[in-house]
Amino acid sequence: MELFYHPLSRYSQKVLLALYEKQANFYPRIIELSDPLSRQHFCNLYPSGKVPLLKHKKRGMIPESSIIIEYIDNEFPKQGTRLIPPRKSTSINTRLQDRLIDLELNNVLFQFENQQFNLDDINHIELKRLEKHIHHFLQYLDDILESNHWLCGDSLTLADCSLIPCLCYGQHHFQLFKYDNLSRYWDQAQLRGAYLQVKEEIEFASTEVLIGRRPIP
Repeated sequence: MELFYHPLSRYSQKVLLALYEKQANFYPRIIELSDPLSRQHFCNLYPSGKVPLLKHKKRGMIPESSIIIEYIDNEFPKQGTRLIPPRKSTSINTRLQDRLIDLELNNVLFQFENQQFNLDDINHIELKRLEKHIHHFLQYLDDILESNHWLCGDSLTLADCSLIPCLCYGQHHFQLFKYDNLSRYWDQAQLRGAYLQVKEEIEFASTEVLIGRRPIP
């Protein structure tokens, strides 16, 4: 398997977490989407040009982070962490929380970042609206975690792979310490071996951006 991704992309981090939790072997293919040559090379392979993308010699191209994770969980059902719980009701809830996190948190964080970076034409009203939306969703997660160790029960799942990269960004901008359950969750997530591996890639890529060796994706 080959994974085409960028370490600073949260959707890429989501898939990396899953692969490390599954202890699955793969070839990393970092795509610099801000570099015209790198982007063109990747688009020749996959015209939509979106990361992450999993390439399997038998199954071909598998796009979209949640689909990639479900695929590898089915491909290696007895290896590493089971990311889609076998119990039907829990598996449905896992998929639900995954979709909500992608749509109501990750995508909104992307809008929030864009507003912050657009210093010449920043919309303070829109920025406040996005911030309020994010805090409401963080409270929703905090309420769930009052009775759950991980987001969907006692074990880490697909939903946690979605949430953890968002908290990695959110810890610096949204005062996670104000959410008791979410703060406890974030502390335990940082102890996972899979997260430590992803964190190492994030820090390396961030350093290269700061010193000018790598363009920001």
